[in-house]
Amino acid sequence: QVQLVESGGGLVQPGGSLRLSCAASGSTFSEHAMAWFRQAPEKEREFVAAISWSGPISDYSDSVKGRFTISRDNAKSTVTLQMRTLKPEDTAVYYCAATGLLGHIDRKLRQYRFWGQGTQVIVSS
Repeated sequence: QVQLVESGGGLVQPGGSLRLSCAASGSTFSEHAMAWFRQAPEKEREFVAAISWSGPISDYSDSVKGRFTISRDNAKSTVTLQMRTLKPEDTAVYYCAATGLLGHIDRKLRQYRFWGQGTQVIVSS
């Protein structure tokens, strides 16, 4: 089992930055691929970014590529999403997710077995 707790959400103006963090516990963090998803009101949950076990492989949705950066610190069991040049359409609840042991990064929700409770991001002037 993996427990995930997100933090760092909030209200930010368009063009601003936010840094989301996800703290993991309960398993060998370095053996799980990690991802961020988001869900806007009345929309389906969508893939944002993912990172492999040791971090050399990452993937981003087209909508955030070049603006968001995912990283992980296996020693601290954390994964971070640095968000820059935020837009109103980035407003959503952001979820941290982990695959099962030795899972690979994927854009599909069903690849991820463990989920956090989410943190709200609002981009508005």
